[in-house]
Amino acid sequence: MKPFIITIDTEGDNLWGRHAGAPGTRNAEYIPRFQDLCDEFGFKPTYLTNWEMAHAQPFVHMARAAIAEDRAEVGCHIHAWDSPPQVARTADDHRHHPYLIEYPDQVMRAKVAGHTQLLEDTFGCKMVSHRAGRWAMDERYARLLLEHGYTVDCSVTPGVSWQRQPGAPDGAGGSDYRHFPEQPYYMDPDNIARPARAGQRALLQVPMTTRASWIERSAPQLYRIPVLRSLAYRVAEPVHWLRLKRNNLASVLQLVQREAVRSPYLEFMIHSSEFMPGGSPYFPGAHDIEQLFADMRTLFAAIARTHHGMTLGAFAAQWQAGSSSAEAA
Repeated sequence: MKPFIITIDTEGDNLWGRHAGAPGTRNAEYIPRFQDLCDEFGFKPTYLTNWEMAHAQPFVHMARAAIAEDRAEVGCHIHAWDSPPQVARTADDHRHHPYLIEYPDQVMRAKVAGHTQLLEDTFGCKMVSHRAGRWAMDERYARLLLEHGYTVDCSVTPGVSWQRQPGAPDGAGGSDYRHFPEQPYYMDPDNIARPARAGQRALLQVPMTTRASWIERSAPQLYRIPVLRSLAYRVAEPVHWLRLKRNNLASVLQLVQREAVRSPYLEFMIHSSEFMPGGSPYFPGAHDIEQLFADMRTLFAAIARTHHGMTLGAFAAQWQAGSSSAEAA
């Protein structure tokens, strides 16, 4: 059976609302229900945790117990506007949500160091897994993660460009992953879009399970021309994700069926705030949450027929062992 990796961006309540200050962490009380569902199927989620959630005691207590019992993993997820040191990048960082890669090198270094130390002190284990806040990664960031002992990242979203998603108003937007590899690879620290050279110390990239539509691959401009965008979306969404939203279970199951054959793993993602009514724009009410959990149960049951649960860190260790064996042979 192939690995199934569950990644949760474990962060404050409804960050889509662009809070004036630090968001609440009520969603921490709703995460145990999700962990129970994972336990039922023998899946082992990776909670990629930001600053405020590392201080949310209901989550901290649950995660410590799950780590001790090898039922879950905690990794790093940095929201640059929340993580100390607090260095203003814009006139209102809580409104703009600037990308970490938009800060000066020394600020990036301090934020990565401080966040890593907080997580390791809080959860009592080495941090090895990471996902960038707002999916923004560059070569400087990859090298910093290596310096701090991280072995695996999952920030790449094949087929997706985040350049139209602004951070700092004077910035260039997010990362463009449209031409990045779709399968795991060790990232060249000098160019993270390409595999590292043999023998080069590098960070394993485990891209999200996504699949660009035939329109996105052959005529992406159709999604970007206003008069044609609506028609293009009726034919096909530009990129399909292994991610549940309202009324997309059928398309996600189709993606699973295709990727189960062509990919060595499946990677699912969700935000912790999506487990709470009103914690996201996707599931605003209690009924929506019940439907989400019903859809996750159906999805997990389908995946369990062909895949087994594995944390991101465990996948990286297995991939490294396989690579070493192949080199030795």
